[in-house]
Amino acid sequence: MKNTATKPFFSVLILYWNSAEYLPENLHALNEQTFKDFEVILLDNGADEPPDPAVLSQHTHLEIHLLRSETNLGFAGGNNLAAQEARGDYIVLLNGDAFPEPNWLTVLHQAAQHYPDHCFASRLLKANHPEILDGEWNVYHASGLAWRKNHNRPTSLSSTRARHVVSACAAAAAYPRDAFEQAGGFDEDFFAYMEDVDLDLRLRLAGYPCVYLPGAVVRHVGSGSTGSHSDFSTFHGQRNLVWAFVKNMPGLLFWLLLPAQLLVNLLYLLVGLVMPNREAIWSAKKAAFNGLPGMWSKRRKVQATRKISVWSFSRLLNWNPLSPLTKLFARKPSAQKEN
Repeated sequence: MKNTATKPFFSVLILYWNSAEYLPENLHALNEQTFKDFEVILLDNGADEPPDPAVLSQHTHLEIHLLRSETNLGFAGGNNLAAQEARGDYIVLLNGDAFPEPNWLTVLHQAAQHYPDHCFASRLLKANHPEILDGEWNVYHASGLAWRKNHNRPTSLSSTRARHVVSACAAAAAYPRDAFEQAGGFDEDFFAYMEDVDLDLRLRLAGYPCVYLPGAVVRHVGSGSTGSHSDFSTFHGQRNLVWAFVKNMPGLLFWLLLPAQLLVNLLYLLVGLVMPNREAIWSAKKAAFNGLPGMWSKRRKVQATRKISVWSFSRLLNWNPLSPLTKLFARKPSAQKEN
């Protein structure tokens, strides 16, 4: 592992939490990057077993900074801790179960020159079925639901041009470090799930656009450590769905769309009566309600620093009333990430 005082362009943040089986391929993919001006900040996020030193020693050409947290800080807290050590101009998040193509950072670097002060979303493919998309960007619906664009659909349906989007799946995303720090990083109360949507909504409101880059390709296992339909992911996704809406939906839009948000949550509660994880859903909504005073306080701070108009923000939302019908109960309401 090399050590240099030169400030890198990218700081790649990786959280390690019981993901030993993916670490060798994850680091190998970074070692093969054609753009070399980056550092890797690897955080042992309270894992039962630390990263294997033998695996790390195989990548002497990478500048790896190994950090350790005694407890699992979640995706939000873990990345915030790792970001404190970042020296690059851009903070790049990469899941431990995600494997970028060799030109991934090259594409991000070129985009950073063309789109200064922008955030970037990558094109995610299924790790074991690269002909299937794991998602392109996070869609945010006017009702407060969120999902990954074209998740589980053929790559032939993916966008072929760069475009402005509302949110990047944080399994493989890039943020100007100044913007990330100005926004205060992730909200650690979210712990995991929907925390990327929350951060991105705050960044959009603060005037930092996001661009989807179809050429920035990453293979992603998805839910490599938490399970895609576990009580853990259900609880945090359902709770944080409420909090993200309350904190970020600006101005008059909040009151206009509040009935739709309430309807979404009511439907989840009703359907939860016949679902195996119904206790997690009901517990999540109770926790969301109990946390509303704190989230409303955070809302005031977010909206006080808003730089874009309500109209501009509304154009980033998905307004199709039929879209949630195929998304609402098909999967949890956020991107899949490791802790």
